[in-house]
Amino acid sequence: MPHSIPLLEDLLILLLCSVPVAFLFNRLRLPAIIGFIITGVLIGPSGLGLIGDTAAIEVLAEIGVVLLLFTIGLEFSLRHILEMRRLVFGGGGLQVVITTLLVAVVAWALGRAVSQSIFFGFLFALSSTAIVLRSYIDRLEIDTPHGRAAVGILLFQDLCIVPMMLLVPILSGKEGASAVNIALTLGAALGAVAVIILAARIIIPRALYYIVRLRSSEVFIIFIVLVSLGTSWLTSQMGLSLALGAFIAGLVLSESEYSHQIVADILPFREVFNSVFFVSIGMLLSVKFLAANALTVLALVIALTVGKTIVALLVTRLLGHSLRVSTMTALGIAQVGEFSFILAKAGIGQGLLAESDYQIFLAASVLSMMAAPFLINAAPRIGYWVQSKLSPDSLFEPSLIGLASEDRSRRGHVVIVGYGLNGRNLSKVLRRVGIPYLVLELNAETVRQALAQGESISYGDSTRREVLHRADLESARILVVAISDPIATRRTAAIAREMNPDIHIIVRTRYVSELADLYDLGADQIIPEEFETSVEIFSRVLREYGVARQAIQREVESIRKEGYQLLRLPVETRIEMTDIAGILESASTEALSIEPDFSAVGRTLGEMEVRKATGATVIAAVRSGTTFINPGPEFELAAQDIIVLLGSPEAIERAVEKISSTKIASSRG
Repeated sequence: MPHSIPLLEDLLILLLCSVPVAFLFNRLRLPAIIGFIITGVLIGPSGLGLIGDTAAIEVLAEIGVVLLLFTIGLEFSLRHILEMRRLVFGGGGLQVVITTLLVAVVAWALGRAVSQSIFFGFLFALSSTAIVLRSYIDRLEIDTPHGRAAVGILLFQDLCIVPMMLLVPILSGKEGASAVNIALTLGAALGAVAVIILAARIIIPRALYYIVRLRSSEVFIIFIVLVSLGTSWLTSQMGLSLALGAFIAGLVLSESEYSHQIVADILPFREVFNSVFFVSIGMLLSVKFLAANALTVLALVIALTVGKTIVALLVTRLLGHSLRVSTMTALGIAQVGEFSFILAKAGIGQGLLAESDYQIFLAASVLSMMAAPFLINAAPRIGYWVQSKLSPDSLFEPSLIGLASEDRSRRGHVVIVGYGLNGRNLSKVLRRVGIPYLVLELNAETVRQALAQGESISYGDSTRREVLHRADLESARILVVAISDPIATRRTAAIAREMNPDIHIIVRTRYVSELADLYDLGADQIIPEEFETSVEIFSRVLREYGVARQAIQREVESIRKEGYQLLRLPVETRIEMTDIAGILESASTEALSIEPDFSAVGRTLGEMEVRKATGATVIAAVRSGTTFINPGPEFELAAQDIIVLLGSPEAIERAVEKISSTKIASSRG
């Protein structure tokens, strides 16, 4: 007789059904998450009943959530979390407390007991970390303002699982549960987490060093999975969630130089198990019960979504986010979380949740999860619509900090959108060279700190016409968009091009795939981080091999010219790269600033005979902001001029040496 493995058979059925449904949803341009949930409904107990051991599938689903939180932790760091403490504890704390109280008051008004009402508040205060983070990762929005705000709130919700689980016996009135026991258990759990983090920061990096020295990819992957699942198991033994332990493991490893390799190795496992999680969610839904109680469940889903959206919107606005960002954040977390199912099961055992209430809760929760990807997809449009209905000076969108009115004396300036690392460095350089600029930033606290330091910065959403108008975009010379929000970046570029057709727009983006859309929207120059990272990598490789600086610079210029030209050309266009490389290899350019002690100061290009003596040609000169193209032999060089030389690298070297020789050296010669 053939040997039967029930779990393997169930997994094969699950995957076999998931692939065509996911394919169909992809072709229909619908979120794959919804496809997986519908697959669970179809093959689950209330559907075709194809899966025999749903408990085993739920175990695989938990592994998927663990791996998801582990990879999310790799994207952050302990320093990053500390920087987000206002979002995590302020925003998350307010959201959980207000939502819990609001639901409890409504349930109490409907005749439920106080303890049961508070328990209902716990159930609906939590949101789905897995669905929200997966959706933001797929949409490249995990590092946007609304992505960071949602992550901060979700992290606090995950931390709340512990006290909520500990409070269930108190609410049920069971003996043996007291406030002192709750405080001691919670304190012990949090203390254990601190010990785990400290031990992991000391032990794991050293162990990883020796693992890497083995040069075995198999051992490396096994060790990483051991760290992820092992830390999750430890936290679960302390009453905390598995996912929280995985997140802690990811945080510890995020500061390792091997973090990128870890993500690459874990990603395939995460995607498979994570898909199983969404299928398992669909299995929970009872189609018969939903059909019999459709109106009740639908009313609960609508009330839940609207209520959580309003609460989260107000909380994020209180933290200083714009109305658009607050709306997008609120819509992102307006569903029930997967940890609520664990809490609900505990409530049934303690008598806080009747079977009928449990079925209604399950149906409403699964439907809210199915609606979540659609709400997240629609969030940008809804956010812009809400924002357009309220003026900047309304109650919900207060006056712009540091930019009360237009400054008509500001002309030919640079408008910088975003005060992150790129924005700060650019403003620093512009300030040094005396070029006027204005920074627009959405983080109110960052704006206040920068204003206190004398920075030319204002609070404002660059996707709003009136904000760009107050920044005098119509008279600006350059717009630099340096934010991590692809949706806001595209909208800013499009609005700026409409408002000022002559402005030069420079956009920073994380991915090369966004270039085509940004060019179509009117951007003049786009700096993709992916491409520039590759340039930096090969530059450092060449430097380690002792290649001359001039040769490295020549290669950088060549790659940039070839690369950016390729990125702007249609896919169908074919180019002989060897021809381009040959042309670029034979010529190079270099800018040279004329210092006051150069012997060339006061002499004409004709007198210097640069081309005749060196083989290089002066193709341009810049003086006091004015550019002279192909200056003639009568052009007299002056201090602080900048000249551009064209020729072979050797010719340029000779020209630089000739022009930059000092007056003392010339007199001695």
